[in-house]
Order: sequence, then structure tokens, then C-alpha cells
Amino acid sequence: MRTWMFVLLALASVSVLAVEDNYGFNDPEQRVLFLKLTAELRCPMCQNQNIADSDAMIAHDMRRKVYTLLKQGKSEEEIVTYMKDRYGDFVYYKPPVTAATIWLWALPLVFIFVVLFLVMRRPSKAPLPDQGAKLKQAEAMLKQDKS
Repeated sequence: MRTWMFVLLALASVSVLAVEDNYGFNDPEQRVLFLKLTAELRCPMCQNQNIADSDAMIAHDMRRKVYTLLKQGKSEEEIVTYMKDRYGDFVYYKPPVTAATIWLWALPLVFIFVVLFLVMRRPSKAPLPDQGAKLKQAEAMLKQDKS
């Protein structure tokens, strides 16, 4: 009975072992490029985590695809373009400059300038000199009414 329990425990623990990605490169430059790309590509499933650090299945697939494309002789630009075409611009930490991204940067500045303009144009709340005299007159009238 103990033998069967040991065998079942051993079989169950085999499935728990983590699979580690092991990518071999003949060229050290390819390895450096692989590490650079996996650090610059964002996992679409994770919260702002690159595919090198992510344990999500999609990150494993993306690392494997980067490795395959490097082995096929693709350049860095071709790999980044492939990933952006497949997953969108979000996947790359260095987004392209487009009309939408320019507005994302310019809109807060425009908002600040509009608010400053409106604040500067607003009339001041300080009483005018003749209003001060009218206030004194009103106070004197109130004092007379109380007496």
C-alpha cells in the first residue's frame, strides 16, 4: 500500500514541475537582441509587464515566436512590426507618434492654458471705492434703525 501511495505521489508531483523556457543561440548577438526584444514587448494580458518577466501563457507564446523569428533571420524592426500587427501598438513600450498620441500629450497643456486664461479674465471680487462708501452708509442706516 505504501508503495502505491509513493508512486501516486511521485506521479502527481511531476505535473507540478514548472516548465522553464530554454532558448539556445549560436550567435551571442541574437541572444542580446532576444533579451532586448522580450524586455521591450509588453504582455497583452498582464498589467504593464514585459514578456520577459510575465508567466502568462500568451507571454510564453510571444517569447517563443520572437525566438522563432530570430532563428529565421528576421531583424528587430521586422519582429516588432510582426508583434504590433498581431497584438496592436499597445504591445510595444515605445508607441509611434500619431495624431492620437499627439492629442494625448497636447490636450492637458491646452486645458491648462484655457483654465489660466479664464481665471485671468475673471473680474476681481475686491470692492470698488464707491462701493466702500455705500457700505458705510448702509451700516450707518442700520445703526440708526437699531436705536
